[in-house]
Amino acid sequence: MKKLLSGKSINPPSIAADMSITQLVDSVFEAYNAARLREACHLFVEKMLSDEVTLGLSLSGALTPAGVGVSCLVPLIENGFVDWIVSTGANLYHDIHFGLGLCLYRGAPIEKDVILRKEGVVRIYDILFDYEVLISTDQFIREVTATSDFQKEMGTAEFHNKLGRYVDERERVLGLKGKSMLAAAYRQDVPIYTSSPGDSSIGMNLALDSLVGGKLSLNVLKDVNETAAIVLAARRAGGKSAVVMLGGGSPKNFLLQTEPHIQEVLGIEEKGHDYYLQITDARPDTGGLSGATPPEAVTWGKVDPDQLPDAVVCYLDSTVALPIITAYAMSNHPPRASKMLYDRLSEMVRDLKLELEN
Repeated sequence: MKKLLSGKSINPPSIAADMSITQLVDSVFEAYNAARLREACHLFVEKMLSDEVTLGLSLSGALTPAGVGVSCLVPLIENGFVDWIVSTGANLYHDIHFGLGLCLYRGAPIEKDVILRKEGVVRIYDILFDYEVLISTDQFIREVTATSDFQKEMGTAEFHNKLGRYVDERERVLGLKGKSMLAAAYRQDVPIYTSSPGDSSIGMNLALDSLVGGKLSLNVLKDVNETAAIVLAARRAGGKSAVVMLGGGSPKNFLLQTEPHIQEVLGIEEKGHDYYLQITDARPDTGGLSGATPPEAVTWGKVDPDQLPDAVVCYLDSTVALPIITAYAMSNHPPRASKMLYDRLSEMVRDLKLELEN
């Protein structure tokens, strides 16, 4: 019985005006998903941000229109807290708005959408913006991708790196540095992948380019091998692999499937990711989270079974959890040097092929 009751007693302090984010998380988040969020903060800072850990992040839905890119993702990238990313195209498309100096506004989820349509206003739940934001972003994407630099086959990491370079330059001209995740990833050599590149306004603009003779094509099979190579390289160098998933969907699975690709398909001996953190509002019994809770992920080879204690799932809105995790990390861990994974992709894929052949 003493062992069962050996945890810290629940006795939080009264919240004070000068309480820090660290004190709030460590002393006030006592139970339920607040406790899971405390565990997530500790796992992220104390283990995932160790120098030998390579950390992949997945982004689902449309978080960047809510400002999460500017407030959280850019600082995480610039401080070396994220090494590679899998995102929906929507997150990357809306991220570009901020890099171009285009405005999105607070609204309400009860707006009358017929009136908004007549007034040329677009709504994402409680986010409102002028329809011209879409038109301006589309024009920017088409002008950039029509240049000779893009007229070839490439993986989505190369595509987003090239696109990020142009967004970074636009930020510089407008004096807006630090607004775009794509630009920050370009500066830090963080590869960004999109598992479904046709499923966004970026993909639609590229589809238009293909109709008028453009030569750009995105090779998602290259992405599958590159992401697996990133994970294998981390493990073969004596390091560890961590995955952080914001929401679910295709990006979540694309991040996790790196280990099954290594083990099941390529037949290379491996054990699964070492550290696992997921922020989600889905449930496994309805199919929304099936195969992706830590115990289920073990059966797929996605998670090292010996590392299950280092797996945390918070059933919470990402727009609530991520700012808290980011603030906690910024307060409790020094910046890490960038692993410069984008520059090393060819080398890592070569090593993956060599191990496959041997």
